[in-house]
Amino acid sequence: MMTPLESLGGMLGAGFTLVSWWKALLFMPPFLAWAWLISTVYDKHAVRFHLSREKWNAGHLSAGVAAVLIGMFLPALIGLEGIAGFIVGWIAMILVLFGDVISYPMVANKDPRVPEEFRVRLNMDSFKEAREVKAAAKLAGTAELSIRKPNKKLVTVPARDDPEFATRVAAEQLVLKAMEIRASQLEILPASRDGAYAIRYIVDGMPQPGETYAPQDAAPIVEFWRGAAGMDLTDRRKQQTGMMSIGKDDHDTAVRVTAIGGSGGLKITMKFDPALSVRRNADNLGLLDSQRAALDALVNEQKGGLVLLASPPGQGRTTTLYTILKMHDAYTKNVQTLELETEDGIEGARQNVFDRFAEDQDFAKNLRSILRRDPDVVGVAELPDKDTAQETTRGDLPNARVYISLRAADAMAAVQVWVKAVGDLESASANLTGLIGNRLVRKLCDNCRVAYQPSPDLLKKLGLPADRVQQLFKKGGQVLIKNKPEVCPVCNGLGYAGQEGVFEVYPIGAEEREMLKAGNLQGLRAELRKKKHVTIQQAALRKAVEGITSIEEVLRVTAGEEAKKKPTPTQEPAPSGA
Repeated sequence: MMTPLESLGGMLGAGFTLVSWWKALLFMPPFLAWAWLISTVYDKHAVRFHLSREKWNAGHLSAGVAAVLIGMFLPALIGLEGIAGFIVGWIAMILVLFGDVISYPMVANKDPRVPEEFRVRLNMDSFKEAREVKAAAKLAGTAELSIRKPNKKLVTVPARDDPEFATRVAAEQLVLKAMEIRASQLEILPASRDGAYAIRYIVDGMPQPGETYAPQDAAPIVEFWRGAAGMDLTDRRKQQTGMMSIGKDDHDTAVRVTAIGGSGGLKITMKFDPALSVRRNADNLGLLDSQRAALDALVNEQKGGLVLLASPPGQGRTTTLYTILKMHDAYTKNVQTLELETEDGIEGARQNVFDRFAEDQDFAKNLRSILRRDPDVVGVAELPDKDTAQETTRGDLPNARVYISLRAADAMAAVQVWVKAVGDLESASANLTGLIGNRLVRKLCDNCRVAYQPSPDLLKKLGLPADRVQQLFKKGGQVLIKNKPEVCPVCNGLGYAGQEGVFEVYPIGAEEREMLKAGNLQGLRAELRKKKHVTIQQAALRKAVEGITSIEEVLRVTAGEEAKKKPTPTQEPAPSGA
């Protein structure tokens, strides 16, 4: 019988059989590839976004040591010898290293300090394409982006001595800047009568000014992006839209480019990942628990009726509409939409797009055609005219649920717009079952937000209980690195990173409909308040108390409500009787 010392000696002897040169050759490549990925990608990523670099490196080192030990000694532990034992140990080592490789992105990508566009993605096809782009760049000029047209064809990089090379570099720099500051949209637009162009970035819903270009410098950039999006370069007046793909490193971004001519020149709007920007589920919209319960009841407990969705432009109205439509099972129900432009696909639904530029087209007639097909659920993305509103009231609303998305400051302002458009209080109120209003507030950057103790006067003005609110948060913009203040790498010094919805969800029953029918909007407002339904302002304040946003952001979004409630010229206030 072997002693423990003899057993250990046998294991070590089996482990040292790796001295065979061919075994060392097989062991080294996966280990070196793992070490390269950890040191050049993961370590730099952890440093950039302050993700506990020391802990991660300790974990990687432990995984590397464990992989080597398992590869060497596992065959002896399980009693395998020779080639079979080596292969088992080699595979076990690779599995340990692979587990370490995938553990970092699985954890790091969920960290709120890492913006979506900077999440780690392990995509070998992207690595291959990046190498191809770099190889092409060496043969021609130097490009940091791979750009693909709507037909997936790669836009080639001009040679350095080609005059178009400078245009390519200048065009790329605008997009690279947009990616760096997390912009959701880039605009190139005429800025003055002398033909100068201005660059504007939209970051978390707020415009950020960029560079100014002379006409002779801006025109080639505009034409470059129009060509990349597959547009007709001979038409400079009609609005055109095209999709393209922009790749950087291992990440591809879908870009929708819209160009429209005007008296000052062409305007270009580039929206990054438009489908992802409206893709949410009800759990991460930003609804409070009571509002989510009210929305679930509205969607699941009632068959038909009309629901108005309201928000100002650019405040998440499309996202809310898509999310609610997806709450209906499109495989068991006939779900249809009528949109000016499809922002994202809704699985199982029939999405009808209205071509505003086509002759003999009428939005209201398109809606009438849809309502005559016996739909269960219809989502109408706009309320462009009175005919559309009146056509809706003629539909089979007791049996068909219709969601109408319209531009209004809040839910009560939406009622005024709706009543005015229908032109008759009885018809406008007959099948109204719900009102939903929403806005977007910017979320404080978790990496640099600053806590403070609010004064009693401030809490009193906001209607917040002083005994329950001990601290609030405000934007920071800087972090301490080695005891020196530096610009926060997560929010680029803005103090905010991302947006979240704030809502009001009002179920409308028989009592509320009677008030609306009588034109008693004040009574309707009082009844909703009596039932303690949360308003947009109250929802926003709760987000501030929870540290999600700041009081300054709440005031920015909700201040001046009376001014914001003034409808647009095409959506006039309700008549005096309402």
